[in-house]
Amino acid sequence: MRAAIYAQFSSQMQREASIEDQVRLCRERITREGLDEGPIFSDRGISGASMARPGLQDLLAAAQAGRFKVLVCEALDRLSRDQADVATIYKRLTFAGVAIVTLAEGEITELHVGLKGTMNQLFLKDLADKTRRGLRGRVEAGMSGGGNSYGYNVVRRMNADGSVSTGEREINADEADVIRRIFKDFARGVSPKAIAKALNAESVLGPRGELWRDTAIRGHRQRGTGFLNNELYIGRLVWNRLRYVKDPMTGRRVSRINASNEWVTSEVPELRIVDDALWEAVKTRQGEIDADPRVKAIKATKFWEEKRPVHLLTGLLVCGCCGGSFATVGRDYMACSAARKLNTCTQTKSVRRAPLEEAVFTMLRDRLMQPDAVAEFVAAYTREINNARGEEQAERTKIEAERKAVARKLEGLYDAIAEGLRTPWAQGAVGRAGRPPQGAGCGLGGPCPVACAVSPGIGGGLSQAGCRVGRSAQGSRAAGRGLGDHPRLDHACDGDSEGGWRSPGHGRHSVCLDRAGPRSEWGQCQKPPEGGFVWVFY
Repeated sequence: MRAAIYAQFSSQMQREASIEDQVRLCRERITREGLDEGPIFSDRGISGASMARPGLQDLLAAAQAGRFKVLVCEALDRLSRDQADVATIYKRLTFAGVAIVTLAEGEITELHVGLKGTMNQLFLKDLADKTRRGLRGRVEAGMSGGGNSYGYNVVRRMNADGSVSTGEREINADEADVIRRIFKDFARGVSPKAIAKALNAESVLGPRGELWRDTAIRGHRQRGTGFLNNELYIGRLVWNRLRYVKDPMTGRRVSRINASNEWVTSEVPELRIVDDALWEAVKTRQGEIDADPRVKAIKATKFWEEKRPVHLLTGLLVCGCCGGSFATVGRDYMACSAARKLNTCTQTKSVRRAPLEEAVFTMLRDRLMQPDAVAEFVAAYTREINNARGEEQAERTKIEAERKAVARKLEGLYDAIAEGLRTPWAQGAVGRAGRPPQGAGCGLGGPCPVACAVSPGIGGGLSQAGCRVGRSAQGSRAAGRGLGDHPRLDHACDGDSEGGWRSPGHGRHSVCLDRAGPRSEWGQCQKPPEGGFVWVFY
């Protein structure tokens, strides 16, 4: 019986060898139990409170495919510390016929899932409370409560007891000049977008060495985010303005505003960069903007609560000039975000979404279902499925042979007892022979695996399905994804005023569709032909 191993550690502060240590201990357990070692899955530096872990997702997929029947890990909290996630993982593995064995708890049952899941959840809550208590003490002492703002350097020095100080900061003179420039420009009427474009044009590095964005400058007044709202620049450290909770559906953190009486404020005059007069000038202009009738009308719509429709190519277009992403502009157009917001790209032309989506559906109808591509897919799929079923059949054959051996031993002992051999030794031998080898009773409950054969004519059916989807669901991203992996288009500059689109250079199948002249196969060319083309990579 094959046994897989899962190892995980949450913090980047832990040693990388932690994974190897866990795997070594799990291997020793597998050897003692007489199991066959199977695949090893691991996640490094990813929180155990989230299901969005590549190693865990690969493990669940392998379990569903029947690649192992036992999962061995150090403890149940390695799989997850979230109570609901532990139950979900246990349910999915049990459905796949996989038993969970941990070094700390042994074989996992429903009782472990309920009790240990609750204990691990309480551990996370207790850890969060203690961490917040420690951070509050540091903030009240004028130290950093986590992270570092643009305009400051982190100070590291040796304390009297030999430890390294943490949480101390000092002003970065060069970055402080940039901050004052931003405040002055905004106070005299320059928009955040214009400020960001000017800084990028002058090659002034932004936070973390990235490009400047208007949203980072503007921020959110109520939340205290953004350069123009950071009170640390006037020597006031505010902590606990926001709290972060994890979305159970996506695993992403979502910020929420705390009540003002929960904020912790500490005066740090040595970190002041902006004087009070300039700060008040900025606040005055922000108030004037908020009082503008047009702004009030826009805010009254609460547009931020609405989500834009998701289309076939949403988030999948890349500019070939700068490598930036394309975003929706208006209702039916898409354009390079870097050109529109950062002024770092020369590709300022917007393109209609409908022709791009039509190119994707054309590729699905006419090119992806070519006979050679379909034949390659059918062969690869059949080979993979039959390999997995071959392993399952070999396991079944081994189990059946062990069962037959046990039956032969029992039959001989029964004959000996029938002939008068009724000694305690004979009765003990019957008991020992009646216990099948470990795993001999597992894996035979389902139907016997059979070889898989896929009809090559499947390509025609899929091609017809692509035609129907293309006609009935133009612009539907969900429909496009229902046909396979996400298509990806890149906008390319080829010297033509209209530009073109090309592939980023990765994927399984590539198809070239020309915009000018007859259709032809160009392969993975680096330079588009004269007149431009559309290169869809699928």
